[in-house]
This record gives sequence, C-alpha cells and structure tokens, in this order.
Amino acid sequence: MTAPRVVIIGAGVVGAALADELSALGWTDVTVVEQGGLPRPGGSSSHAPGLVFQTNSAKVMTRFAQYTIDKLTRLGCFSTVGSLEVATSEARLADLHRRHGWLTAWGGTGRVLDPAECVRHHSLLDTVLGGLHVPGDGLANSVQAVSAQLSLAQERGVRVLDGHEVLDIRAVGDRVRGVVTSRGELPADVVVCCAGIWGQRIARMVGVNLPLTPLAHQFGWTGPLRALARPRAEAVRPILRHQDADLYLRERFDRIGVGYYGHRPMPVSVDDIAPGPTPSVLPFTPDDFEPGWTAAQDLLPVLREAKIEEGMNGLFSFTTDNMPLLGPSAAVDGLWFAEAVWVTHSAGVARAVAEWLVRDHSSSFDLHECDLNRFEPHQLAPDYVLARDCQNYIEVYDVIHPSQPMAEPRPMRTTPFYPRQLDAEFLEFAGWERPQWYGRNEALLAGRDIPLPNDWAARYWSPIVGAEALATRESVALYDMTPLKRVEVTGPGAAAYLQWLTTGNVDRSVGTVTYCLLLDVDGGIRSDITVARLGPHEFQVGINGPLDVDWFVRHLPADGSVAVRDTTAGTCCIGVWGPRARDLVQSLTADDFSNEGFRYFRARRSYIGVVPVTALRLSYVGELGYELYTTAELGLKLWDTLWSAGQPLGVVAGGRGAFASLRLEKGYRLFGTDMTYEHDPYEAGLGFAVKLDKGDFLGRSALLGRSDPVRRLTCLTLPEVVMGKEPVYAGGSCVGHVTSAAYGYTVGTGIAYAWLPADLATPGRTVHIGYFDRLVPATVAAEPLFDPRMERLRG
Repeated sequence: MTAPRVVIIGAGVVGAALADELSALGWTDVTVVEQGGLPRPGGSSSHAPGLVFQTNSAKVMTRFAQYTIDKLTRLGCFSTVGSLEVATSEARLADLHRRHGWLTAWGGTGRVLDPAECVRHHSLLDTVLGGLHVPGDGLANSVQAVSAQLSLAQERGVRVLDGHEVLDIRAVGDRVRGVVTSRGELPADVVVCCAGIWGQRIARMVGVNLPLTPLAHQFGWTGPLRALARPRAEAVRPILRHQDADLYLRERFDRIGVGYYGHRPMPVSVDDIAPGPTPSVLPFTPDDFEPGWTAAQDLLPVLREAKIEEGMNGLFSFTTDNMPLLGPSAAVDGLWFAEAVWVTHSAGVARAVAEWLVRDHSSSFDLHECDLNRFEPHQLAPDYVLARDCQNYIEVYDVIHPSQPMAEPRPMRTTPFYPRQLDAEFLEFAGWERPQWYGRNEALLAGRDIPLPNDWAARYWSPIVGAEALATRESVALYDMTPLKRVEVTGPGAAAYLQWLTTGNVDRSVGTVTYCLLLDVDGGIRSDITVARLGPHEFQVGINGPLDVDWFVRHLPADGSVAVRDTTAGTCCIGVWGPRARDLVQSLTADDFSNEGFRYFRARRSYIGVVPVTALRLSYVGELGYELYTTAELGLKLWDTLWSAGQPLGVVAGGRGAFASLRLEKGYRLFGTDMTYEHDPYEAGLGFAVKLDKGDFLGRSALLGRSDPVRRLTCLTLPEVVMGKEPVYAGGSCVGHVTSAAYGYTVGTGIAYAWLPADLATPGRTVHIGYFDRLVPATVAAEPLFDPRMERLRG
C-alpha cells in the first residue's frame, strides 16, 4: 500500500522527532511546516532548560524518557550528568523512597542517598535529609536535537519548510485533505499537530477542542560564579530538584539556572501569544521569583554571591491530568495530535505516534493514559480545562496520594442516589461523586476487629470500609454503580459487529450476558466488557470509559447497520449484592428471580416495585446478586424501594473502599490498573474470555500459536496493605510491579496483584514488595482467595 501524504505542523523537538521516526519506518512522503525559523523556531523547544528526569508515577512516561535519553545520547544531544532530588522534610524523604520504587518498577536505576552522599554528589549543596540519585538522567540540548532529527529525516526525503504559518486545515466532509499555509497549500492525507503551545489554535481550525493551557514558567540564569570557574564541561554536577521549594537547578559552565514552580499560575490564551522571534518567552517578573530565589540560596549557599542576570517567563503546555494528548481526532479523520509533550518525553512520544500511524498501534508503548479521546465531555469545557491546568501547575511538585481527589471544580456529576448518600465520604472519579464509605455505617463497627493499615494507606480510608465489606458478605448491600460506563449497540448488524469486535461469543439467545475482551491488532487488551443481549438487534454493553466508546465508533460498519449510543448519563445502576440479595429483590417483583428462573450471567427486563429495570445477574464483588439498571429519573425511587424493603434483612449501603476489597478477594481484574494494552489475555489470566473457535475477530490472528506466557498477573498475600505501583523483588532483583492492592477483610490478609515472571508465579513462593524504604514479604497465592468453587455466585 502506498504510504499517505503526511504534513507535520510544528518543527519543535516533537515534530522533528516524529519526522525522523516516521521516515525511519518507511513513510517518507512527509512535510514538516514551521511558522518560525530553524533551528530555533520560537516555541517551547527553543527555550527549554533541557532537564530529563526518568522518574514518574506513570510507567509510559518513564518509558518515553528512557527512549528519549537513549536516542539523544546516540545523536550527541544529551549529557548524562545524573539527577538528584533532595529532601528537606521527612515527608519528602518518604516520598523519594516511593519515587525510587516507581523508577525501579519501570526498569530504571537509582538509589536514595544519605545526607553525606548527597553532598559528595553535589559539592555545592547545603545539608539535606537525603536525596534520590538517578545516574542516567541528564541534560538534553533541544535545539541540537531538532537539527539532528530533522537532518536524518531530510536524508530520507522528508521536506522541511520553515517560515510557513498554518492558516487553515482543509477538510472535505470529515476528512483532512490539506494544510493551508501563508505560502501556499500542501495536500495531505494525514495531518499531525505538533504545534505545542499553539495546538489549541490549530485544533480550532477544524472545530476540535484541545484540552491544554499554555502557562508561563519562571526560569533564570545567574551571573558567573567563582565556585564554577574553569568548568571541565557545560555541567559536571547532577541536575537538582528541590521539590519542597518548587525548584530545580542545573549548571551551564560557570552559571546556574534556576526554575521555579512556586509562583502564581500564569495562564496565557493562545490568541494572546504575540508574534516575534521568541513568542514563547514572556518578560520576567522578579517579584514572583523572589521566594524561589531565596530558597535556592538556602539550598546552594554559593548563590548568595550571585544574582539573576537573565530571566524569562517561558510558555509551555499543561493538561488536566498531566499527560500528553496523543492520537487521532474523533471528529476529523486523518487529523492526529502529539501535544503537551516536554523535551523529556519527546523522542519516546514520537516513536509511539509513528508506530501508531504506520502499524495501527504502538508496539513499544502502552498509550491508554495518553490517548486524546480519553476525556468525558465536561472535561473539555474551557473553564474546567483552565481550572485543572492551573491547579496542576500549583501541584506539579506536591506529594500526591494515589487516592487524593481533585478539589475543584466539584461536584460535577452526581448520580440519582446522591440525596441518600450525603453522609458518605466522597472521592471523585471521571467527575462523578463516588461514595468511598458511609458515615451511617459506623454502627457496623461494633463487635468487629478491623485492622488498621499503615499511615500512608490509612489516608482516605476508614475502618467503616472493612465493616461494609463484611456486612456485604453477611447480608445484602446496595452499591452505586452508575459511574461505570455503558453503551447501547443496536441495529440489524449489531450481533455480527460485536462478534467481530470482541473475544466472546455474543451472538447467542436473547437474555444472555457475556464477559469478553476488546483486543487490538497485536492481541493486546483494549478493555474488558460485558455484553448483554436484550433483543435480536439490541445489546447493552458495560465498558470502562470514553476510549471504549471511541473504539466502538471507529469500528462501526460503513453501511449504517449498527448504531452505538452512550447511555450512561440518562441511566443509573445499583448493585444489589450479598447472600440475602435474592430475598430482597424477589420480595419486590412478581417475576421469578430464583436460581432456576434467573441464572448466573443472564439478563431480563423486569419491575422492582413500580420501577422498570434491566436486571443482569452479575456481581463484581463475588456474591449472589444483580445489577439493576433504570432511567435516571426513576433512580431515586429504585433506591428507596430497595432500601425500605431491605430493612428487615439488614441492608447496608456499600462504598468504593469495600468494593475494592471484595473484588480483589475474588480476583476480578480492573482494566487500566491490572491489565492494559501491553498485556494479552493469557498473561492476564483472562484466557477463558477468548473463544478462538467462534470464528474470526479483531486480534485473533495475533493470539494464535502463542506459547505459555512468560509473565503472569499474580495474586499475592501479605501482612499489610500497599497501594499499587510498588516494585516486587526476588533474589535481590526487581522482577515485577504491583497493580491493585487492598486488605481482604473476609480472608484476613493484605492482597496485592502483581506482574511477575511466570516461573515465579507459583503458589507458596515468597517475594518481597518494596514499600517506601522497606521490603514487605509476600506470598504467591492460588486465586481466587474467596469462593473458589463459585458456590456463592451461582447459588
């Protein structure tokens, strides 16, 4: 097949890297257009301080940085001086141990140093409590990187046109056809926007709302320092982060550069970015910088003899979740984005997007956290984007707990049951207010011994979580499941469409429910879903989020025989689960909800009292029970009907904390946490959901002939609670990482799921989890830990 004509908008470090990566994969009919002059086009790449830190809570971001370091080192554009993140408080020192765990889990190398070791690595430091040293970090020369990568691309036939301002993107129908520049039109089949801080302007040309904000960030260079006179190289000491003071510092020969995040957020509208040779550089505001400069002098006393001689407020992009914006637009076919990418991750992002374009997926990186189409509609609102991006700027160096919800804007989305949940402690998920536990259930603690977790795990937790979990196992509980997304798939081609798109056999009788997977072309898991057939041409599909909606829509047949509609906002769901669940539901309906009349993994339409419901006999907590769906306006009536009838049975309301504990006891996986695009069904323990004998389906050919997995998602038991993303060690080496973790109140042990080499995933084997600065012993366990014979579910 002939490679398409590609136009890349922006010749900064991302656009240059993408031109190189695309042409290396064989796409050479590529034109890079840049409004500025090369090699300093005037965007963020032209003024970037060039610090490259690998450590990140997101595995993909660490992997992007590692690829960038490797590539820029080969090109002679990287100086490996190492990095040192220092702590001046006990809380920060603990967080550095946590960060070291991430780095180790994602394949990086580093060590937490004591105070004397910190000073030995950076002789200008004053005393600190400790520091995280990563020897492979360093400094990227972004201008050199632009030139080197564009040169490689040009050698393969790529055209580079600077001085070409993009005025419009021409589209015919819903497909791009070209890019209109100040010096003529360029035909295109694919347009990739790598415009950085101008990304919003490009996106608006085709009616796309890009959720990023250019923000000004302060950076200054000192004058010459006697302590740095006659340097051997541009930098010899590691780059520094002093996150307690919102600072980073680097050497440049006999000067030191200081970057500061502690100032007020300074958002800039893309329409207000003035033209000129350096449009991304705004005037320095010394008053904003003063607290950071004082803190920098405390950290490096040598700075007291200096002053800031060059300063700027440089623009760069923030997003609402601090992740890049990558991939194809859902609105315009052929329009792609690689936005909100810093120099740190630039080459890795370019490699990922190039693979995605050429091969229809990235074989090197799991991109589910970066996909442009991951957002809910409200998360694209300009006021929301501005508020979240500014807050993320404020919190860029803060210690963030994995359960910490956003503070504002809230509340955004509430379920119909919200008026009955006001005693709950709420956390936020995709804008939804989601009960974590209910204050009313404090009475359930009487007579129960709920273990207290360690201090970190005890944040955003209450012993009520354990009481709710145990009460669910004992009687019956109501769980608000509304935030779990669902779509309606209808039309004469719906069954065939779902057969092709999923791993399960869904073309069965009306009333069946099928647990199955969505796979990519390489056999990687895109999502896990439930498909309920409610009619000959009608299916209700439980999915995981907006990316699943986008996947369904992208694969719709062209003949119009299938329609996909997101029904989440107009519906609601209550999970009625526990050994008394049937007693409760049967008391409210004339339909037969007995085991014989309504079997496990079946669906039916019914009435609960006067409320029409779609009932699915499913349970994500491993107990007898049902998911009951109705329309939003009847939701409160459904809750009140169940609550009133459940009083003699001891009904309770259960929160997300109990839910997480119960699902891990049962070994149920959570997409995006336990498995992602980089895992196949057999590794994840989900081979049962793959029906190779049903006929062809997306991803099937990639699974054929696969040998036994070399890694497995493995259940571990341990004496305490960890939080997820910790490294797992065996024989002194890191061999995997934790995905989900909680305490199992029914089984009486801490639970963690982890990716391990298959030869270590043997029940009874001991491994160790790196939790902050400790090693916690953990034992590989056969799963599920609770009800392995499925007697409670099927009873």
